[in-house]
Amino acid sequence: MIPYFHLAFPVNDLNQARKFYGEVLGCKEGRSDPAWVDFDLYGHQIVAHLQPAAVGDRASSAVDGHGVPIPHFGLIMEMGDWENLAQRLKAAGIKFVIEPYVRFEGLPGEQATMFVRDPSGNALEFKAFRDMSQIFAK
Repeated sequence: MIPYFHLAFPVNDLNQARKFYGEVLGCKEGRSDPAWVDFDLYGHQIVAHLQPAAVGDRASSAVDGHGVPIPHFGLIMEMGDWENLAQRLKAAGIKFVIEPYVRFEGLPGEQATMFVRDPSGNALEFKAFRDMSQIFAK
């Protein structure tokens, strides 16, 4: 069994988090409290904590000609699921930080990637590999 990943992150509005993670990304909601909400992100537990003072931009790092937001979190998905999510995000009118594209094309670690922000400004990356053995390729 692959262990489940758990991540707690700050948001400035739990209702906006519910709409983005639940309705846009399709995450099932788990337990909640007036100060936090659990979401099932493709089998992994992420928890939005109401902490308005902790949200927002922090930094970026140059990768393949793009300013990648730091910090960020996300998923490595099957290519078909990644393509479907990209279409769902576009249809929902979500603004991309980095539009869906293939990075490192023809090189070790070639991957499809896209970056978005949730309503609190938290950056998320979704990526996919046609060849999953390339995830850690040098």
